[in-house]
Amino acid sequence: MSIRKRTVVLISGRGSNMTALIAAASDPGFPAEIVGVISDKADAAGLGIARARGIATQVISRGDHGSKQAHDAAIDAALVAFNAEIVALAGYMRILTSGFVEKWQGRMINIHPALLPAFKGLDTHARALAAGMRIHGCTVHFVTPEMDDGPIIAQAAVPVMVGDNADALAARVLKAEHQLYPLALGLVAEGKARMERGHTVFTRFADDADNATSMIITPSPLREEVDLEQLARITP
Repeated sequence: MSIRKRTVVLISGRGSNMTALIAAASDPGFPAEIVGVISDKADAAGLGIARARGIATQVISRGDHGSKQAHDAAIDAALVAFNAEIVALAGYMRILTSGFVEKWQGRMINIHPALLPAFKGLDTHARALAAGMRIHGCTVHFVTPEMDDGPIIAQAAVPVMVGDNADALAARVLKAEHQLYPLALGLVAEGKARMERGHTVFTRFADDADNATSMIITPSPLREEVDLEQLARITP
């Protein structure tokens, strides 16, 4: 049996994507093991969830460090202490310094609530609605120094429904995130997706069907909520 990759999750808040990763990793056959959760906020709700599941946690507060570089150095030291092999950002609401990112580049991934390269940054759902998008979704990518700009690992698409507001769209995308992030972490942990010369390189797929389903998904909750006739009605 192959050795599972030691993964540490960075959070700032509720940790719903962290919870999805922990749930996936509870299967001994999953190629990554969640060995620690680090938060920059002591009151992050995700810390309690991680502790309840027996995951080691650590708070590294921004206020305890005099600069972004010092704060990131403390996080780096904690990752080294965890013997981390992969770092997964899950709602970590702080831009990391270029030195930190470069050290962990190719081993650090993030999930973003939009179909990159569209709608980098914040307020993605409101911006997608304002732009009149009919398709929205989420992306898991390798982290690079420029925000939300790293090579894409996997994406999931959801429809934008007539009458959606930002909250309704966010809830639909979040369901997709909870399926996509474990899938993408599994690809990285197995070595099926790696960062090379600024691009994601995919290897070791058994066949074309495996290849396709591993890089873009339409999550099953979508199929439960939307039928083809309903989709047809919203398509001009």
